[in-house]
Amino acid sequence: GQGEGMARILAGGQSLVPMLNLRLAPLDTVIDIGRVDSLRQAHDDADSVRYGALVTHAAFEDRRVPDGSNGLMPFVAGQIAYRAVRNRGTIGGSLALADPAADWLTTLVALEGKLLIAGPEGRRTVAAADFVIGSYLTDLAENEMIEAIVVPRRAATERWGHYKVARKTGEYAESMAIALVDKARNYAQLVLGATDGAPLVLEQAAQAFLDGRTDDALRVAIRDELMAAGREFSAARLTMHTTVAMRGLKGAAAK
Repeated sequence: GQGEGMARILAGGQSLVPMLNLRLAPLDTVIDIGRVDSLRQAHDDADSVRYGALVTHAAFEDRRVPDGSNGLMPFVAGQIAYRAVRNRGTIGGSLALADPAADWLTTLVALEGKLLIAGPEGRRTVAAADFVIGSYLTDLAENEMIEAIVVPRRAATERWGHYKVARKTGEYAESMAIALVDKARNYAQLVLGATDGAPLVLEQAAQAFLDGRTDDALRVAIRDELMAAGREFSAARLTMHTTVAMRGLKGAAAK
């Protein structure tokens, strides 16, 4: 049936329920989609893997769903919060919240994933890099929901690096970098998350890495691109983000 007032979709409930408890999300109606079995399915083909929005973090961590990311997605899932949260938290719910420090957002941008969005007007596809407009702001209309996430299969020759700084295990990231390096294709991708907005794709720094810049020269390239990104980083956060990005790249290069 239809009702009046504000409604919100409940996926895993690991963010919405605490917000309701703290009276931070005043709602008239909660729509529980947890019993929609199709949203929990994952399907793979030769080119990509399609994950329903309700696939849990634990399902990725335990490799109960296909993986075309050379192990990056299972690893990232295992870094999210605590096991109790991972058992119920979902990839779609995490992306819809669009917390800048959330792990999946940065990961999906790095992996060039796409979101399938459903609403009264039909379905549409949005690149993960274009989905988030700012902190907790997305391209979703009020009457739309994430139906699935499609991740292209990565080349077997590609290597990944991941580095995250958090106050303690299970906390949201203070800074997080994911780097993808494929020497066979002369390809590199560097994405920095927890930057008080949408993840930053550091194209110039990735190219500097491919051009052979290392150590201080690479650090300068990363720092310069961050300073030109239009974010108001303090000196301390600028140093932290630069270091995290460096370590992400080094992690990929070392494999």
